[in-house]
Amino acid sequence: MFTGIVTDLGEVRKVIRGEGRETRFEIASHYDTATIEIGASIAHNGACLTVIETGPDWHAIEASAETLSKTSLGGWTEGTRINLERALKVGDELGGHIVSGHVDGIATVVDIRPDNQSLRFTFETPVDLAKFVAPKGSVALDGVSLTVNEVEGRRFGVNIIPHTQSATTFGTLKPGDAVNMEIDMLARYVARLLERD
Repeated sequence: MFTGIVTDLGEVRKVIRGEGRETRFEIASHYDTATIEIGASIAHNGACLTVIETGPDWHAIEASAETLSKTSLGGWTEGTRINLERALKVGDELGGHIVSGHVDGIATVVDIRPDNQSLRFTFETPVDLAKFVAPKGSVALDGVSLTVNEVEGRRFGVNIIPHTQSATTFGTLKPGDAVNMEIDMLARYVARLLERD
């Protein structure tokens, strides 16, 4: 489990694409890798992935063909910057919202406009996820916990403050970019309960 509060900006340092098997990514970060156990879970742009190896300033993960097809990981190359968050520990501060690290789909950046010191982003969701997005609700985009400002059909807006622009990959996004989207867990279960009526 995660909170959607990014704790480091990592960078893909190596990609080894397998034929008919997993793709291996080596991720450079500022984490103390001596404290990362093999088998640990780390969210990479919101996708929970298992650490399979560590080095002095990097860790390695593998992604299946399914993960590559359902997330933005398939487009990662050497130099790609990614949002990282280590898994919650008992007693950690819950600063964002509960995030599972299971990506529901891909949202697309439609527009970015200045809004005082912030940036107002407009995203478009896949058709099947639009019903889960509500004004003042939570959404995780590329692993970042965000509050939804407004919703119109499949589009919704969020404000990105200067800190988030510099501490995450949001400072480099542009219209047309794809981001991993995880809907709010509460919205998912409420919708499921309503389907049973």
